[in-house]
Amino acid sequence: MLDRSRELLYALVAVVFITIVYFLMLTLTRGIPAASSFYGHSMGILGFVLMLMTESLYTLRKRRKNARWGKMARWLEFHIFTGIVGPYLVLLHSSWKFNGLAGVVMLLTGVIVASGFIGRYIYTAVPRTSDGIELSLAEIEARITALDEQISHPSGSVLTADEIQRLTRQRGNLHRQAGRVVMMRSLLALWHTVHIPIGMGLFALAFLHAGAAIYFATLLH
Repeated sequence: MLDRSRELLYALVAVVFITIVYFLMLTLTRGIPAASSFYGHSMGILGFVLMLMTESLYTLRKRRKNARWGKMARWLEFHIFTGIVGPYLVLLHSSWKFNGLAGVVMLLTGVIVASGFIGRYIYTAVPRTSDGIELSLAEIEARITALDEQISHPSGSVLTADEIQRLTRQRGNLHRQAGRVVMMRSLLALWHTVHIPIGMGLFALAFLHAGAAIYFATLLH
């Protein structure tokens, strides 16, 4: 689960390191690295690759729920990490020039990153297993039924007052989780209807931008 926000810490460390390297380049070249320079291209390519990984790898893993190649929670952490570091590299690649197609790409990148943070908040509010798999409403209701049965018809020895209180608290928590599942699923559905089309538009324009940069900067020379 994303209870410690370590992926945000890793992303912050990476951003700080990239920023230090960027300022070293500013000092050495005495100017902002151009997007068409070797360093600028390197940042753009690496950032774009990370963004592609953000868009594809977690979605692929999510569709393979029974796969054994890593827990869903770890893949989500990687998804968030690349979703922060990749756009930051693309921002530095832009040389702080936001005109034309590149400007539109950067605008959509900012929107998709902001949307991603909103999605992360909604995601963490949905009850999940330790593997990051979303609990269904039926699973939660089944647990409530089992607790009701345990409280009403205990097997073996008679339940003490402390045990009844503990089981009652668990049942109350499950009822709250059930209500949260319904609400957060609705919010996630709404979020997906906004986030996914923006992401598709972003990558369509990003591929167009990359193709134009290769054509004008390489093939015409």
